[in-house]
Amino acid sequence: MEKEQLLNIPLHPEKNPAVKRREEEKAKLINRLKRIEGQVRGIQRMVEDDRYCVDVLVQVSAVSAALKKVGYTLLEDHTRGCVSQAVAEGEGDEAIEELMKVIQQFSKS
Repeated sequence: MEKEQLLNIPLHPEKNPAVKRREEEKAKLINRLKRIEGQVRGIQRMVEDDRYCVDVLVQVSAVSAALKKVGYTLLEDHTRGCVSQAVAEGEGDEAIEELMKVIQQFSKS
């Protein structure tokens, strides 16, 4: 197995962000994700309708870029909020280590 696949980033469903997202930020993220969901459904219809491969690939690329934008937004929010607060509270080493693993994982996608 490749080293990148061994990053072992556990999920923490019990944890909440150290800094809560503002309702406006949350609404923007949700709206973006709903648009992406619509794009994915559109791609599914394109495949069902046997649309030209290049047209489907262009749409797949657009969805991928849109998801990356959501991911970068979340990475920035996490860094400025959760990681920054952990550093200020003297618990930065663990938060930075986790952040670096997430950045590595995100970069390979």
